[in-house]
Amino acid sequence: MNITVEELKNLTKKILSGYGYSSSEVEIVSDVILYAQLRGNNQGVVKLLGDSLKKDSEASDITIVRETKLSALLNGNKNIGMVVMNEATKRAITKAAEHGFGIVGTQNTASSTGAIGYYVRKIAEAGFMGFAFSGSPETVPMHGSYEPMFGTNPLAIGIPSNDKPIVFDMATSAMAYFGLIQAKTAGQKIPADVAMDSEGNQTTDPSKAMDGAILPFDRGYKGASLSMMVEVFTGPLVGSTFAGIGNGDWGNLVYAIDPELLVDKSIFTKQVSELIAQVKSSKKSPGIDQIYVPGERGDQIMQKCLQKNSIEIEDNLYKGLSTRASTL
Repeated sequence: MNITVEELKNLTKKILSGYGYSSSEVEIVSDVILYAQLRGNNQGVVKLLGDSLKKDSEASDITIVRETKLSALLNGNKNIGMVVMNEATKRAITKAAEHGFGIVGTQNTASSTGAIGYYVRKIAEAGFMGFAFSGSPETVPMHGSYEPMFGTNPLAIGIPSNDKPIVFDMATSAMAYFGLIQAKTAGQKIPADVAMDSEGNQTTDPSKAMDGAILPFDRGYKGASLSMMVEVFTGPLVGSTFAGIGNGDWGNLVYAIDPELLVDKSIFTKQVSELIAQVKSSKKSPGIDQIYVPGERGDQIMQKCLQKNSIEIEDNLYKGLSTRASTL
């Protein structure tokens, strides 16, 4: 069904307010969630269903565990991951602006950071190269196993240009965990080569997949190994849980690099723009109308939604959101 973008924003904010967040927190979290939803990403409003995004009653102010002029480690103190990652991103940008490089890790959160392309886009729009990595509970096995060991472990890279930034955002799993929730909510099956049940058999049932494991994005060794590397960045490097070892928190890492450390920034962004133009003008394969660079397709989807003030949302998802909003 189609609803207005404004209605979806209001639903999102009403639910978040009902979950106990302050007005400033509602603005941050809703912005991250709607960024994903308006781009056709399954890291959007489906997260509002269930209880995973409710504010933790023990949440307290974010604190600094350790800090240098180039780095910081933040204790999220059980705040929602999106608020903590937003703070980490701001600090990474500030450090990069002052010193050319800024790296910030987070620990002690236990909720989603949302689509992490959101954060590297902010870094790229500030004129820096952004990198982000996010951990989550054990969902993905090592190649050759069916035992969940790593999170879906997304990574994202943002690169500034003279126009819109390049934003690459991917889960290292074949599907994001919230993709399973979205399929289950809609009563849909998942592709046959995405997940396994708890006994290691491939399944198209999202419920069985949630009890089992999601495969690496390439269904092989390289994808599983990349997921393991993200597990290092978001576990041992930031003092957070890894492979089920720890207190169950989710770690994150974000860093910003000023291209000026190596080259003139104006030349860098100009040449990135030239690269984008060169890629988009390359010869198209049969049946291809347009060649997209990372982030471009999502930009176009969002722009169309905003221009029409309309967005398509699955019926059961809308009913679930409306019911949740009316009961808070």
